[in-house]
Amino acid sequence: MKKATSLLLLSLFLGQTFACTTFFLNKNGQLVFGRNYDWLTDAGMVCTNVRGISKTSSAVKDGDTISWLSKYGSITFNQYGKEYPTGGMNENGLVVELMWADGSRYPDKDNRPALNVLQWVQYQLDNCQTVEEVIATNETLRISQDNPPLHYLVADAKGNVATIEFFEGKAVVHKGQDLPFPVLTNSPYSVSAQTATDAKVSSGNTSFSFQDNSLQRFTTACSMVQQFQSTDVQKPTVDFAFDILQSVSQPDFTKWSIVYDLQNKQIFFKTASATNIKTIAFSSLDLSCSGGSMAADMNMKSIKGDFQKQLKPFTDKINRAIMERSANESRSQINITQSEIDASVAYANGIRCKS
Repeated sequence: MKKATSLLLLSLFLGQTFACTTFFLNKNGQLVFGRNYDWLTDAGMVCTNVRGISKTSSAVKDGDTISWLSKYGSITFNQYGKEYPTGGMNENGLVVELMWADGSRYPDKDNRPALNVLQWVQYQLDNCQTVEEVIATNETLRISQDNPPLHYLVADAKGNVATIEFFEGKAVVHKGQDLPFPVLTNSPYSVSAQTATDAKVSSGNTSFSFQDNSLQRFTTACSMVQQFQSTDVQKPTVDFAFDILQSVSQPDFTKWSIVYDLQNKQIFFKTASATNIKTIAFSSLDLSCSGGSMAADMNMKSIKGDFQKQLKPFTDKINRAIMERSANESRSQINITQSEIDASVAYANGIRCKS
């Protein structure tokens, strides 16, 4: 089962053509994180993840597993199985999101336990309150080399933000003064930031054009973030964040647009086939272990606004249904077998509250 689950996760991001965009807005106490997920299918579920769950990571080829007890509840967006999110936010306001990044190389095998790229996201949401705590986990665990090349943008409710990348077997972090633009697409951050600097984005220039789609999206997002920071934008911050996401969307591939309000602990999202914006507030959720995990299909076309009532107790049935739809709709690029689906469903079913 563990081997099959690992194979499924490896297959997830084989199509590097399908890109993503993330950014962070921080002004006058407004902390908002935006994310476009670009892929073949918009199938997905919203999952709540409760405190007090005992977990052991999926086995990987080049390292030991790690066990932990989830400290914090979270809300995640999952396409290929619960416990393997593409991103989410926990009850402290920590957000973790991933993107493809060609040229990435994870650390060589050493004495640290190793996680796959998706479970790394859940581990951080389960265990960390701040960006600094996420960065510090590099000392105690690593991402397995047997994974697709990704990098991450992370932010917290204190207003901290960082990129976490992996090149030549080492973690590369940009934060503070080393992070002039709180944006990440699919190119290495250093290359992207230099491109935006050369384009004079900080001076208000908007007349730029790049053949590289990733650099174009990065610089466009930087320009709009700069506009938000330097002018009196007469629009709610969440709405402006959706404007940025629309400006960098890719019509054939942008499947989810998600905005996180870190201060107010709210999430706003829409999908390609369910375009009404839906909202979830942490204040309306019971994230204790006794409350149990909840889930709902993201693609409820008639629902607008409050999404909390759509969440139902998490079951194998919804997990399997979302995974099978995702597998079918992305079959032109990846092949996810029934045994791999079974393995992922079994993994989620196997974790329990601490006895």
